Amino acid sequence: MVIFVYATGLFAQTSSRIFNERIRTLRVERKFLVLDNGVVDGSDEENTLHISFDEMSHDVHFYTYSVVRPYEYYLSSSEYLQGFTTQDITDYEHSVNASREYTHYRFDFPNEDMRLTMSGEYRLVIYEDGDKDKRVAQVDFYVVEPRVQIDARVRANTDIEFNGRYQQVDVDVDISALDTRNPDEIRVMVMQNNRNGHSVKKPTFVEPKRLRYINTKDLIFEGGNEYHHFDAFSCFYAGHGIDRVYHENGDYHVLLFPDEVTRGQYIHEYDSDGRFVVNAERTDDADTEAEYMWVHWTLPMEKPFFDGALYVDGDLFNNELNLRNRMEYDPEAQCYWLTALVKQGGYDYRYLFQPKSISYGGLGSQPPATIERVDGSYWQTENEYTVYVFWKPFGARYELLVGCQVIRSGQ
Repeated sequence: MVIFVYATGLFAQTSSRIFNERIRTLRVERKFLVLDNGVVDGSDEENTLHISFDEMSHDVHFYTYSVVRPYEYYLSSSEYLQGFTTQDITDYEHSVNASREYTHYRFDFPNEDMRLTMSGEYRLVIYEDGDKDKRVAQVDFYVVEPRVQIDARVRANTDIEFNGRYQQVDVDVDISALDTRNPDEIRVMVMQNNRNGHSVKKPTFVEPKRLRYINTKDLIFEGGNEYHHFDAFSCFYAGHGIDRVYHENGDYHVLLFPDEVTRGQYIHEYDSDGRFVVNAERTDDADTEAEYMWVHWTLPMEKPFFDGALYVDGDLFNNELNLRNRMEYDPEAQCYWLTALVKQGGYDYRYLFQPKSISYGGLGSQPPATIERVDGSYWQTENEYTVYVFWKPFGARYELLVGCQVIRSGQ
């Protein structure tokens, strides 16, 4: 099934990062921003980023945000932005009746004070006290001006294996609406489940007004497995994936059922490809009334991995691999474990193994993380792929995003 994003309101891919330990639950209602009549001004709710996060106290902090082109810093903001270059975050509420105090901040972008006038890749940076060196979080997002037609599909037959561990993405791009005859001006990027992006510039076949990226090794992805899930909507009852919920030393704790190493066995589960939703029973507003709970993961294993580290991955950890979601091994209990502070809600997660860096003549190389070590990798897995088509016209100083499409494997 193919979904075109020429209309607003479809899920988009954004990438978020947190730089301050006191910032939690950074959320972006991921709607594609579509450049319509040369501007995105926030007047359409369905064409706006709704961004929110929590700061773990009732102290009021002064947060500001700005927007940049992350790989085109030489551009002046006036080339892609109308209005102010910075904006204060003034909409906030303190938590109510929660065991841990926090303050919920939210804002919409773009808006009447900051409007975008150019397609492409953007980075919204949130910082404190008006000091851009004091970053607390950032959100990468995309603005598309639909000018090309994309036909993309996922198949299990790859140059590596047939119906094995991988998935191949093939892409056809109809560029008849672009004023270009040079395929070198086009770049195609494909992202799997909001992470793990692959770019390719050289098409396999060049036809009149059409570029074909077929059997391209750069567009082969590890199929992985379906995400695990737990639902911590209640402080009193164990939801899906939860062994028990208890209160201790002033905090709520969520003990998940131990997971298993399932290599060699594909298990179909309906998932949300790593996303989460904040949800709490007996509340009028989960944003300010939901509890923060200590969630405990355990993964039994006789011996630890000696050639790398294991992480719990998903949007709840912003799809990053760092100390916040790195698992520890307990030799006595013979298991990996992780404890993290998580807001009430439903969450997808999976286990990613990060091999150690490989050194070549003093130069380090970081191999890609893999899901195969714990959950295995299968061609049947349902994954979400987002295809981006960038165009850098001859003589231009920037890339335009002229096409975007979301597809799913297994459909």
